[in-house]
Amino acid sequence: MGCSPQSSLVINFFQLKKMIRQLFLVALFFVASNLSVSAQHVLKGVVTDQHGQVLEGANIWISELRKGGASDAHGNFSLAGLPTGVFTLEVSFVGFSNYRQVVSVPQQGADLRIVLEDFSYQVDALVVQGTRARRETPMTFQNLTRKELQVNNLGQDLPFLLQWTPSVVVTSDAGTGVGYTGIRIRGTDPTRINVTINGVPLNDAESQSVYWVNMPDFGSSISDVQIQRGVGASTNGAGAFGATINLNTARVNHDPYAAVSGTYGSFNTWKRNVEFGTGLLGQKFTLDGRLSRITSDGYIDRARADLNAWFVSAAMVGRKNLLRFNVFSGHEVTYQAWYGVPADLLNSWSTRTFNPAGSEKPGDPYEKEEDNYRQTHYQLLYNQQLHPNWNLNMALHYTQGAGYYEQYKADEDFADYGVAPVFIDGHLQQTDLVRRLWLDNDFYGGVYSLRYARNGMDFVWGGGIHQYTGAHFGELVWMEYTGNSLPGQHYYDNDGQKSDFNSYARLTLPLATHWSTYGDIQLRQVNYQFVGYDNDGRNVSQTDRLTFFNPKAGITFTPNASESVYASFAVAQREPNRDDYVASTPESRPRPERLYDTEVGYRRTSKTTSWEATFYYMYYRDQLALNGQINEVGAYTRVNVDKSFRTGIELAGAWQPARKWKLQANATVSQNKIIALDDYLDEYVTDPGSGEVNWEGQHVVARTHTDLAFSPDLIAGADCTVQPFAGAGWLEKRELELSWQSRYVGRQFIDNASDPLNALASYSFTNLRLRYAGNPSEKGRIELTLLLQNVFKARYASNAWSYRYRYDGATYVDQGFFPQAGRHFLLGLTVRW
Repeated sequence: MGCSPQSSLVINFFQLKKMIRQLFLVALFFVASNLSVSAQHVLKGVVTDQHGQVLEGANIWISELRKGGASDAHGNFSLAGLPTGVFTLEVSFVGFSNYRQVVSVPQQGADLRIVLEDFSYQVDALVVQGTRARRETPMTFQNLTRKELQVNNLGQDLPFLLQWTPSVVVTSDAGTGVGYTGIRIRGTDPTRINVTINGVPLNDAESQSVYWVNMPDFGSSISDVQIQRGVGASTNGAGAFGATINLNTARVNHDPYAAVSGTYGSFNTWKRNVEFGTGLLGQKFTLDGRLSRITSDGYIDRARADLNAWFVSAAMVGRKNLLRFNVFSGHEVTYQAWYGVPADLLNSWSTRTFNPAGSEKPGDPYEKEEDNYRQTHYQLLYNQQLHPNWNLNMALHYTQGAGYYEQYKADEDFADYGVAPVFIDGHLQQTDLVRRLWLDNDFYGGVYSLRYARNGMDFVWGGGIHQYTGAHFGELVWMEYTGNSLPGQHYYDNDGQKSDFNSYARLTLPLATHWSTYGDIQLRQVNYQFVGYDNDGRNVSQTDRLTFFNPKAGITFTPNASESVYASFAVAQREPNRDDYVASTPESRPRPERLYDTEVGYRRTSKTTSWEATFYYMYYRDQLALNGQINEVGAYTRVNVDKSFRTGIELAGAWQPARKWKLQANATVSQNKIIALDDYLDEYVTDPGSGEVNWEGQHVVARTHTDLAFSPDLIAGADCTVQPFAGAGWLEKRELELSWQSRYVGRQFIDNASDPLNALASYSFTNLRLRYAGNPSEKGRIELTLLLQNVFKARYASNAWSYRYRYDGATYVDQGFFPQAGRHFLLGLTVRW
């Protein structure tokens, strides 16, 4: 049966209507489903102080969403319209420390209960805020807590407490970590690592280095450490040209305490330590102190050390301010071990401890061939919370140092010491003598920072002004033939004065959800006055004035509370050091160095794992390096290398699969190159007639893409820790910890020639640490630590020097190595009340 056209249209209309209704239902279902996926939620809670009193008007903020509110008269808050996810909740209130917590939305269980601590409980952490990087800062950094430092703190210098962090290589002249020690980060030497204590510069203003031997047992007074690799944030003092180490000692101890500790170890190593604190007296005053002594014979012959130190800190704590006065001092007497061991003695256990220091004296080595120096630091720190979002830090500081190193010198020329020559039977004599090379210096100034932080924005304006005066002079203690010299006569005097001013501004600003940007600018001015050489080789007073502008910028993406990605670019500039100035003329004086640092990194944390990856490219212009060249006044000085770079990838991670186990590891793979370098070698030729060896000038070798000295292409480390009593009921209060630590350092060239025959061989070593801690009484605690170092008795050297020259057409190299001890131990006991 057929259909008319009209009936067909009616059927089609009803079919179309049905299709539209079905499509509408599908669309409605899709919208409903989508709404259920992106449902809007409410986060609720209450804000109180530590005594349970509700706080009205507390600022509530979720940084990733840029959404916030305030608590009401009952301390309650409610944030509506939140999407599903994991976010960072920040709470602040005047007179109280800021609070931060990772929260999941939708909220599970009861409302959040936020407890804010009185400002005095966290005010000490604000002392160093002007120089610290935070999670949102697009820079490469690592924080170490006091607990992490103390597990290895058995009397070794601070570099050895930091050696397990990424890209770090440490060395010890005495071979044990006690006495003169050094640290390199990313191949950067100690003069290029900026160090501050509570924001106050520690680097010596002239040499730009830090002498950790002047600060024995300082690790016992540290609250926490932040290491910034690369240029880092603007800070005070010497320019950071590879890393920054920021030390904080300003902590408020609320409860009284006392502790006595002792360490005994190989090579007659002893550490004695007493610590005490009054706790908060009347909720306003605290007094903390430490007294330490460390002695060791050293692994190297006669590399003994006798180190004394004390630390006193008094604080007055207010509800919104803190005034603290720190005084700490160190006195070191160490037998010189900085000459190194000749290469031909290095491979035998019986000869590799040879020390040539003092051997110029006939018979037994000179008994007092030693370094004797005392340094005392004074710091007055003030912190004021001006407003819930404003905080002011100020500090005045003064450091006084005085000391010398004493040497026995044989067959010295009288003219070199300004003494009339002595003739015996008509023959000009040389003389044996004992001399002291003195340094008496003063360093003082002030630093400041003003911080504003609100709703994810963080602004810091800071800076400092510092003045240094240093008196360098030589003193004759004894002469075999005295001539016209007098006891204590000065044979040289060279004074230096240096002023350093800097001001910086730093801003972290949220851009959009999950994104923030960072900007940092610094203006630094250096004025230096010293005695150096003019073009005629005469000692004359000179001056130099330098102005540096160092910008930094970066961006951070934080998709959630557990992940972040960052990228930054920074510029750093720094002046030459004292030796560069005094051993050159104004015409040959090297130019300042410049560094362009690019950092890209990723961080991720979870309940059981944390890891990070960083790519860095540090490009240098005019980097200062030794190339063997002699200048017009006959001195070997550093020269500006046109182009050089350090680039690499740093990996670090931690995994805790169970409460009893934790594995940590890090590795750095890098390239460190000079694009082009002219290498100068002294040329010696034997006279065929007389047989005398004569200096004929310098031979030049052009090198390209050569390796930077002391820059291994691979550094790796691992730490496996097991706590068998963790989670074992009553035994858990008796902490037992076993740690297996290993370190690998790749080959390091001793100079910039990339010569495999002039290199430190790659090495690895393993330490084993056994630690027990328990509470025999309610008020007492005992800690016992055994540190077995270099378990497998690896035979290695961690530092060296070399002198490359040509003799009768062939190339030779003299070397001195600094071997480290074989298997040795430290056993420490601490009793706390």
